[in-house]
Amino acid sequence: MLRQAVKRTAITGGLELAGLLHAGGLMRQARGRGAIFTLHHVRPKQPRAFDPNAHLEITPEFLETAITTLKRDGYRFIALEALPAHLASDDPQPVAVFTLDDGYRNNLKHAAPVFSRHDVPFTVFVAGGFIDRTHTLWWETLADLLERQSSLTFDFGTGDETLALGSLQQKQAAFDRFAAFVHSIDEATAIDRLNRTAQALGIDATGITAALTLDEAGLKALVENPLASLGAHTISHRSVTRLNDETARAEMDLSAMRVEQITGHRPKSLAYPYGFATAVSTRDHRLAKDLGFSTAVTTQPGTLFDSVNTAALPRISLNGHFQKAGYVTALASGIAFKLMGAR
Repeated sequence: MLRQAVKRTAITGGLELAGLLHAGGLMRQARGRGAIFTLHHVRPKQPRAFDPNAHLEITPEFLETAITTLKRDGYRFIALEALPAHLASDDPQPVAVFTLDDGYRNNLKHAAPVFSRHDVPFTVFVAGGFIDRTHTLWWETLADLLERQSSLTFDFGTGDETLALGSLQQKQAAFDRFAAFVHSIDEATAIDRLNRTAQALGIDATGITAALTLDEAGLKALVENPLASLGAHTISHRSVTRLNDETARAEMDLSAMRVEQITGHRPKSLAYPYGFATAVSTRDHRLAKDLGFSTAVTTQPGTLFDSVNTAALPRISLNGHFQKAGYVTALASGIAFKLMGAR
């Protein structure tokens, strides 16, 4: 918990500095041609003592603030599918693109009305396994599991260990250890073992997924909104770079086919699960292009430039820990990423 607090303090300082530099008219070139924003949950905040996924949710009010701030800062809102044409044009106006990952029910209930009020296009990336309830949101399962337990016995590969979970610090340490475990061995195996442990303790991982994400009927209702579009997000939401060529290709292709069954047309956009540097490789960029995706997005931070690889587009997270108008301006300016040494 202390480490996370220190990290958030450092990020806050960086955003404050970026805001000051932007206000002073410095490093204007860092803004580039615009930015793609990443969201997950959009919902009213419900206080929760142990909330390891708080960074993945913002309130509808903050989404509204973000949009009005970007309007004030001179951005034009376009759909992700329109981005390649913008980058190929001479249009000097910066653009803002909104994307949401995983297909949460609150995207329809709370986010879509905000986008509609402001006439802002948005793309929701959906995983076929979440739609059909064949795969689960392990980070949500884990949060519920650790919240309820005062201790937990689990085998991370060297025999059973009992983790103390009496404090928030212990719960967070356990969450971080499980997350590392998921990304260190075969992901499907790790998630299955987690789900079995949760089930034994009365927590239904599939039920959590069903409660939180849109099914086919919900997604069809979402895309009745002319501003909404769906993108592919694989089937199982596994890190594609850790899969062999055949499996990675199939995950992307089958995901696009599943979206096509819902919308009637094959999506042109893909979001790589997790999207950070170690979860996506140049091979995956090539596969995305080979499968006909005109845009594929990561979660690696940065703004957009003419030379950007459209199969590895950066995105800026609207993070639940930093819900202020000034931070939106600072992030969109690109200055913070320049200060960190990013492109």
